[in-house]
Amino acid sequence: MHISIFGVGLIGGSLALCFKGKPGITVTGYAHTQEYADQVTAKSVVDKVTLSVEEAAQDADVIFLCVPVGSLETYIKRLSELPLKPGCIITDVGSTKASIAECAAQLTLKEACFIGGHPMAGSERSGVGAASTVLFENAYYVLTPPDQVPQEKLDTLVELLAHTRAHIVKVEPRLHDEIVGAISHLPHVIAVALVNQISSYNEENPLYRTLAAGGFRDITRIASSDPVVWRDILLNNRNVMLPLLRDWNEGIERFMDMLENQDGPAIEEAFRRAGEFRSVLPERRKGMIVSRYDLYLDVPDHPGIIGRIATDLGTNRINLSNMQIIESREDVPGVMRLSFRNEMEQERAKELLISQGHSVYQ
Repeated sequence: MHISIFGVGLIGGSLALCFKGKPGITVTGYAHTQEYADQVTAKSVVDKVTLSVEEAAQDADVIFLCVPVGSLETYIKRLSELPLKPGCIITDVGSTKASIAECAAQLTLKEACFIGGHPMAGSERSGVGAASTVLFENAYYVLTPPDQVPQEKLDTLVELLAHTRAHIVKVEPRLHDEIVGAISHLPHVIAVALVNQISSYNEENPLYRTLAAGGFRDITRIASSDPVVWRDILLNNRNVMLPLLRDWNEGIERFMDMLENQDGPAIEEAFRRAGEFRSVLPERRKGMIVSRYDLYLDVPDHPGIIGRIATDLGTNRINLSNMQIIESREDVPGVMRLSFRNEMEQERAKELLISQGHSVYQ
């Protein structure tokens, strides 16, 4: 099987790593610049890299479009003009599905077929350097096949995606966009609006930024997402986002009414309902918003303590991805934040640090 991946970044590179080296599979990567082609080559995530769309598509059994949402229609239109291999499957990884499904339905793909896809996993890092064979493991991988797609083509794609160790689910494109809009796109908008609100207050009093540490930074971290990527996603999914934002405004207005009326029981009930629903959300399943694997611990004012902690982790072969000293936190003044790539590293670090007498928080 010959697989071609257009856009060998975090998602495309991770898919390539899942497929590369498997018996009977070769992977070609398409890069839009020589500079990026050199990066892909250096990371050895594909068997071959090309700057030619035609060469990448030639003889491909499966083509993965891992380009930004705003570029998907351009690429699928370009592929529709090429003499693709009979039976070729074209799929994508975009976080919106209705628009690309409609675009594909209007095109004549000759002897190829299109099956929309969306792996619901990611990383706070980007680019081919962040690609990983375990990115999709234990995540949901949504497929949005059109009604007319041959069952054997869908089976072929599902069988191929088994190499990612993701959980495959089939969803209608518009329903996908409604759900993902609510659980991912809306939280991103809320985070950005909240951070910008506090930023405007900070212009009058810099104490806002000084005190907005710890928890505030954590709950708003998705506001730091790529602006261009999110511009394209939100504009593409605007018909879903507008009703969601109206519902959000209504919810905020209800809270305003509770406060104006000093309705304590209603406030309690709102928090109770939220806590009840949140308590049944899956904790160990990857989702649209990337999980953080952080630990917090008190930092005694002793010379060399930071270096000793880092050395102990390294000696025990625990991979530390980031370390930060937080000036203040709501409940613990002066703490260290340690970040890890995955839950396993986090748990190992927690056990080690507790065994050494550190007070550890999550």
